[in-house]
Amino acid sequence: MPSSTIRSISITVSDEDGAAAAPTRRAPRAARRKAAARSFGQRAVRLLARWWPVLLLLPAVALLLFEASRLSASPPAPAASVSSLGRLDPTTRLVHGVREPCLKLLSPKSLANLVFPEGTKRDSVVKKIIYKSDDDDYDTYHSEANSTYLLQHAEATRFNLFAGFQTLAEREDSFKVNETINVHCGFYSDSGGFKISDEDRRYMRTCKVVVSTCAFGGGDDLYQPIGMANSSIGRVCYTAFWDEVTLSTQEAEGKVIGDNGMIGRWHIIVVKSLPFVDQRLNGKIPKMLTHRLFPEARYSIWVDSKYQFRRDPIAVLEALLWRTNSTFAISEHGARSNIYDEGKAIVQKHKATPEEVEVQLSQYRQDGMPGEKRLHGLKALSEASVIVRELTPAPNHFMCAWFNEVVRFTSRDQLSFPYVLWRLNMPGMSMFSVCTRRDLVNSLGHTRKVKPLTQTNPESSAT
Repeated sequence: MPSSTIRSISITVSDEDGAAAAPTRRAPRAARRKAAARSFGQRAVRLLARWWPVLLLLPAVALLLFEASRLSASPPAPAASVSSLGRLDPTTRLVHGVREPCLKLLSPKSLANLVFPEGTKRDSVVKKIIYKSDDDDYDTYHSEANSTYLLQHAEATRFNLFAGFQTLAEREDSFKVNETINVHCGFYSDSGGFKISDEDRRYMRTCKVVVSTCAFGGGDDLYQPIGMANSSIGRVCYTAFWDEVTLSTQEAEGKVIGDNGMIGRWHIIVVKSLPFVDQRLNGKIPKMLTHRLFPEARYSIWVDSKYQFRRDPIAVLEALLWRTNSTFAISEHGARSNIYDEGKAIVQKHKATPEEVEVQLSQYRQDGMPGEKRLHGLKALSEASVIVRELTPAPNHFMCAWFNEVVRFTSRDQLSFPYVLWRLNMPGMSMFSVCTRRDLVNSLGHTRKVKPLTQTNPESSAT
């Protein structure tokens, strides 16, 4: 073929053909990489197996050092009790999108011109109360047969010469609402304990309006009341009940009773021969039996010792009793509404034993106590740290019955309150919100652990 006819011929090599040839050239290099990766992984596994405890410890040490540096850099936050002491700002809540005070009180000017009402506007069935005593029941309670029965009964309960020896039949009678009521209501015998000096008793007879608290066993400090109007000073008795343990504890902290029996605005009454081993039960005496301690008083406000009372007492009476035509006002419980749920909570928080709670609730079930959240239109459970009441026969009857329940069963008064509320259906009973309670007091909490009594007053025991 002639050379002139020869033309160039191009040959195209496809990508597939090139890819087939590439592994041949890269194979040794890829193998070396795989071998190196396997070797590195094996070394890493061996190192991790050897040093894993150290690797876990390092983050913990770093976190500990960080927290230590943070705490040392910032000053300690003040205790909640210290920040609450002396606080007067109103507690508020949202009502239809508008923030309003939880408790609306009269102005100081209006309080200065306020006249106490002549008496309750409530028409109550109960007109008179007769309190049982050992003088009335001498023949019944001192016969040989009854003494044996009462001794056995007292050993199964906490009844003694202070509380009297209420039988189940008498308990049932105490819930019958009649014009004249005959009930056990503490101070059953002169030998029952809870001794108060004659000087203090004379002072207590002068009181018409009482704000009271107590601290037994040295558990709490004394917080001075604040927020009262000038017109109320001199019209209100602020009374704190102490035992000798609290007296010595407070004196050690520089709180010494003056020659006038006062510390600040509080008149201190030192009680001797407390009748119960359970200090919580001793505390129920001034809490529930105010009408027996202050026989001439017309109104009382109870405040638990962990609180600082911060409102004018006369204004509180006007807002919670007179304005609402009530004779008894107590705070609603903030967490629960059902008595049987409350029993479970008391056991879970170790505030009473399962056995004693079950005895109480079993009796209430037997009596037909419903597990309703509301009783007679009111929330079934109360938070009884603040109680405002008129000292007239119907509220006094309610408190006597309530006191007898905490003596018979547990000292957790919120467990027996619904039962007494259900049984008596007292007219004039009202309950205020948790928000209102928070406006009435500054919460300081308990200061120290209460010291229990080693033994009861020997004269007040049932034996």
